Amino acid sequence: MTGTTVHIPTLTTERLTLRAPRPEDAVAYGAFLESPRSAGVGGPYKAADAFDRMCNTVGHWHLRGYGRWIIADRDTDAALGICGPYYPVDWPAPEFAWTVFGDAEGRGIAFEAVTEARRWAYDTLGWDTAISLIIEGNTRSFALAERLGCRRDGTYDSPYYGAMQIWRHPSAQELAA
Repeated sequence: MTGTTVHIPTLTTERLTLRAPRPEDAVAYGAFLESPRSAGVGGPYKAADAFDRMCNTVGHWHLRGYGRWIIADRDTDAALGICGPYYPVDWPAPEFAWTVFGDAEGRGIAFEAVTEARRWAYDTLGWDTAISLIIEGNTRSFALAERLGCRRDGTYDSPYYGAMQIWRHPSAQELAA
């Protein structure tokens, strides 16, 4: 039997490691998914869905050559969230997606992680821009999109999540200026 190896690079920032998902990350991810906070990503869901979602993340790396990372604390390796470039076949454009688990919210973790993921996608994949799709009413993600320099760019009617706002990220050239 032969197999395929998927290489998921590891990125680091001052406080974070962006790394491949591990089975033990399903505990923190599952706690988030079954909490009311997961409404921002269409939840709540069953905690057991976390493992399937992580398999989806690894599969995205395999099929697209990029995908989302687990956001981990650089010192403890605790899973704090998930973020990265994402492009399902029915999305209107490539996306930078993010989710922060539990107590990690409100500490600038998503901003730090998405900034590094965006830098990687622009430098490594040659992306010039991307979008972030945000479910109506997710005001914390709207604020993060603004902090990341994004601007509103229409709406998208997702077959999974309903109405979503499209937020356009600044181009690599705009960020360099």
